[in-house]
Amino acid sequence: MKILISDKFPAEGLKLFESAGDFTVDYQPGLSSEELLQAVQDVDALVIRSGTQVTEEVFAAARNLKAIGRAGVGTDNIDLEAANHKGVVVMHTPFGSTTTTAEHTIAMLMALARQIPSACTSTKSGHWETDRYYGVEIAGKTLGVVGAGKIGRLVIERARALKMKAVVYDPHLAGETIRLLGAEQVELEELLARADFVTLHTPLNAETRNLLNAETLASMKPGSYIINCATGGLIDEDALIASLESGQIAGAALDVFCKEPPPPDHPLLKSDQVICTPHLRTATRDAQINVTVQVARQVIDFLQQGMIVNAVNVPSISAELLQTLRPYINMAECLGAFQAQLSAKGVEEVRLEYAGSVSDFPVAPLSMAALKGLLTPMVGPTVNYINAPHLARERGIRIMETKSKESLGYSSLIRLTITGSSGEHCVTGAMFNERDYRIVSMDGYSVETIPKGHILVLFNADRPGMIGYIGQVLGEANINIAMMNLSRQVINDKAVSLISVDSSIPEDTLDKLRAHEHILSAHQITF
Repeated sequence: MKILISDKFPAEGLKLFESAGDFTVDYQPGLSSEELLQAVQDVDALVIRSGTQVTEEVFAAARNLKAIGRAGVGTDNIDLEAANHKGVVVMHTPFGSTTTTAEHTIAMLMALARQIPSACTSTKSGHWETDRYYGVEIAGKTLGVVGAGKIGRLVIERARALKMKAVVYDPHLAGETIRLLGAEQVELEELLARADFVTLHTPLNAETRNLLNAETLASMKPGSYIINCATGGLIDEDALIASLESGQIAGAALDVFCKEPPPPDHPLLKSDQVICTPHLRTATRDAQINVTVQVARQVIDFLQQGMIVNAVNVPSISAELLQTLRPYINMAECLGAFQAQLSAKGVEEVRLEYAGSVSDFPVAPLSMAALKGLLTPMVGPTVNYINAPHLARERGIRIMETKSKESLGYSSLIRLTITGSSGEHCVTGAMFNERDYRIVSMDGYSVETIPKGHILVLFNADRPGMIGYIGQVLGEANINIAMMNLSRQVINDKAVSLISVDSSIPEDTLDKLRAHEHILSAHQITF
């Protein structure tokens, strides 16, 4: 079997492939797009980093391709839809650089507190300005951690060892789990008001984009500091510049930007109050060796034994069973994603019920898929089919599975119920044929919608004129309605509408809908 490695790869990873003995290794880092199309034609596995773009054309050219190993977390450079269509397993290495990222966060915090970069530049320029660079101690200070996933937890551990107090905002995490970390769970408003340092460790999504904006920055403790080693887009950069200039924010340490690299004249690069690094969070030799050795082992195990580890597009099952279960896997993941975006706050328990013909199959892969869908909006791209159950248990979530032959008139049903700080919420999906699955109920309402694209979920009082008003507001925003399902079954004086639309709904349009006296809540779900 032949393996193509098309990005730079440390010697430790190359040696693993060579010692395995069963492979021909073609090491060609830095291939052009045209050269890649030629090189992949007869390979069984492709091993990459961020430099190789694996497009639909690459999949079409790779006649024998069975697996892609991505040394690192992100898979944005891989066309996953094309991979699924061709049946190629895509594996990544989600945890090989978590320690390095956490350490970089602490390093940025320390450098910010003691003004080390500016003091270094001044001293090397021939100055000796002891009185100019007064810093602050971090012992006894409060660190606000936004997002307590794997990296956030490592940061909390290290901050507590430095005698800092930790407060955490993570609406998807149970309070008991945060207390076990030795931290205090608070709402975002309280965290910003109390924290001397705020560090961000959350994925970028509709809820977290511009999380720190003009309004939230103004609510922060005056003279506080911000560290972002997570992802660009979490901070409104124009608002941050204004807050630094006004003195509301004393300083910021940024490893990521909205646009990378930022333009040379970017105001944040020119500010003495800002420390910048060029996306160095995973840039240690240790981390690079970890992820390349890890991906090498995964690719070898897959090619030699059929073992799938850390796959982003399939659970660990045989190829034959995967073909049968694929529609159910897709439906389960959609149910999890639906719950995550609608009502998954402080999740404590997840119940999965399998009814009808689906109960004849092994359901563990389906539960993995549901948990992946549920956790991805909370945790980010480190979640895959294999680690989702582990991440759920790590977050203190209980998982229960049941099977039944009774499927209420459908051939197969999957029901996902979550219990958390917002109560108990249930969503059910039904299989109509091998490619057609739909959401058929939620929280006791009979509904029917195809879980694709953008869906607007409205809870409203059942009053005349509601359909017309909703259509008018969406029409004014140039949002086209593709499908509308209205459930007039009233539970606790509420009715529900599920509206599929052709494009993302702007936040100001959602706010306009929410402002109507008879609309109780409006949520946008994106698949």
